[in-house]
Amino acid sequence: MSKNVLYVVVPCYNEEEVLKETTKRLKEKLKNLIKEKMISNKSKVMYVNDGSKDKTWKIIKEINNKDKMFTGISLSRNKGHQNALLAGLMTAKNYADVVISMDADLQDDINTIDEMIAKYNNGCDIVYGVRSSRKKDSWFKKTTAQGFYKFMRFMGVEVVYNHADYRLTSKRVLDAFEDYKEVNLFLRGMFPLVGFKSDVVYYERKERFAGESKYPLKKMLNFAWDGITSFSVRPIRLILNLGIIMFIVSLLVLIYSLVVKLLGRTVDGWTFIVCSIWLVSGVQMLSLGIIGEYIGKVYSETKRRPRYIVMENLNDED
Repeated sequence: MSKNVLYVVVPCYNEEEVLKETTKRLKEKLKNLIKEKMISNKSKVMYVNDGSKDKTWKIIKEINNKDKMFTGISLSRNKGHQNALLAGLMTAKNYADVVISMDADLQDDINTIDEMIAKYNNGCDIVYGVRSSRKKDSWFKKTTAQGFYKFMRFMGVEVVYNHADYRLTSKRVLDAFEDYKEVNLFLRGMFPLVGFKSDVVYYERKERFAGESKYPLKKMLNFAWDGITSFSVRPIRLILNLGIIMFIVSLLVLIYSLVVKLLGRTVDGWTFIVCSIWLVSGVQMLSLGIIGEYIGKVYSETKRRPRYIVMENLNDED
């Protein structure tokens, strides 16, 4: 068991307020795991600096200088949480047998790592960290979050309910995952596509230790929309179905208009016609917008620009 080298990948964007506490708790956790011979003494924590504007990278380098159990990479610019996480995973797999990803804000329960590793040792290549409840969430956040997962499933996207990006992945999963070249990333929807044996562990999500959430409502909505349009063509199919319905309605309107014409009541129906014009115009604009979103994603994919650029890798300097 002790041969398994574990890397904990932690994306960081302006996390100077929490880094020292995160480091303290992760160090204690890794030391206990090494002592219990669940992981190798070569195991490390890899911080990923996602173009932070504060002292995050400076703090990471200071931590690395004091303790080689902690390392880090710095991206050339801010690329967003999903790209930063991917950069960490793809870098860590070169050094580790198994990788666990988690956020820096200490909301993910690090004590769950023990259970994740136990399931990995029992043959699981992917272990998803799943929230056991949302009792601490506000009514609005709880409702929107649950609605998000249900809507994703309705749209045909395979996701693990109440799972974010707290997961364990084996090296062979990450080697296979490297073949997924999408520019538009939605990692929690991509990992189930890889296959391999998987399981879940449940944990109680805690309050953020310090700082502000990096996912306000607007960003969450954009994230959800990216997930839907990156994994499902169902919105386009819904447009087709809507078009069929509108065509049937237009036939009924045509029949109604002819009947009214024959009865000599052509003055009536002005309000109906105006409303119909606005309704059809609105549906057309919405449909064009959805189709345009897909075309835009195809455009982004065809350019094949790098999803991230690692500017500095402390692991290579150790």
